[in-house]
Amino acid sequence: MRNFDFAPLYRATVGFDRIADLMDRALAADVAQPTYPPYNIEKTAENAYRILIAVAGFSPDELTVEVKDGALSVTARKEPEADNRTFLHRGIATRAFERRFALADHVRVTGATHELGMLHLDLVRETPEALKPRRIEISRVTEVPTKALESTEV
Repeated sequence: MRNFDFAPLYRATVGFDRIADLMDRALAADVAQPTYPPYNIEKTAENAYRILIAVAGFSPDELTVEVKDGALSVTARKEPEADNRTFLHRGIATRAFERRFALADHVRVTGATHELGMLHLDLVRETPEALKPRRIEISRVTEVPTKALESTEV
């Protein structure tokens, strides 16, 4: 059992509370994660990504893509088939699933397409102007001669 105390991290940093949450989530990932459906994550540009999920047997109407609280969730529900087909072998899994992806700050989903049994999710990282590095000019303080106040005695 692994337990880590993140109290020193909180004392030494400001605004990094999510890092401890991410570390906790990563440590919890040691337990068996579902492997269905298979997926790929690829980097398509410097700040653009694509998640490809194999969703053979599912129509776009049976898939749901949702972003909530910094997590991307893909779910699929297959309606029971009404016809009485007899399969000699059934290798295409059409069981319901839910796959979650944790999104980094400022990453948003820009689109989703369903093509040839693959679900394509396009993501982009948009760094706000306030977080981009900027140069701060250092001004020089020049001494201005100060005038002494003369007292006038009455």
